[in-house]
Amino acid sequence: MTAGEKQLVLQNWKTFLKNGLKREHFTKRLYQHLHLHCGYIAHYNIEGFYSTYFEAGQDAERFFDHFCKGVYSASGYHDLNTAMTEVFQEFKNYIEKWK
Repeated sequence: MTAGEKQLVLQNWKTFLKNGLKREHFTKRLYQHLHLHCGYIAHYNIEGFYSTYFEAGQDAERFFDHFCKGVYSASGYHDLNTAMTEVFQEFKNYIEKWK
């Protein structure tokens, strides 16, 4: 993934968080990064992934706990995953209100 592509993923992530984890802001680019480079399974497709992690508050909490612990960081993506964790910290209080 190029630096420009990483920036697009980060921007998609920020938009997704800023807009309350809404499905319309969960992009294919973001889905692909999460299941290919962050240690999540694909759940068959983007719809399955979204419903597994973001439709219920406790599932979103489990997702973010895993993501922020940095349990898995694929080679070449540590910079992006670190930036995504930092963006999450900015929006964490808002996300807790949405659950």
